[in-house]
Amino acid sequence: MAIRIVRLGSIREHDEGLRIGTVRRPPRGVRKEAYASKNMYDVWFPNLSPSEALLKEAFPVADDKTWRTFKRRFLAEMKSSEAKRDLDLLAALSHHANFSLGCYCEDESRCHRSILRALLETRGAEIK
Repeated sequence: MAIRIVRLGSIREHDEGLRIGTVRRPPRGVRKEAYASKNMYDVWFPNLSPSEALLKEAFPVADDKTWRTFKRRFLAEMKSSEAKRDLDLLAALSHHANFSLGCYCEDESRCHRSILRALLETRGAEIK
């Protein structure tokens, strides 16, 4: 059992399980009924996405300075008690079920999902 960190819209792996969208907004131009069939997500979970204010300030992440600022501010947001509980829950679930977390960004190294990966690993999550 494990978590996969994925790009939303990418082809699903055979045993990927439930796909969870950790994004602030649903995909544009896609009907809600088609999210799963278009490999976006099965469940929308904006709890672990960057805040609207952070997205407005930092996106698109164009350079290293912007990325460092974004990362610092997103890590601060993930220190809230709600985010900590959500991360703890997902880390625990990773030992009992296959599921994936994702975002739309093309480059994971400049996406909040890379930060989520690290936060989940520190909590002992099983990650593929």
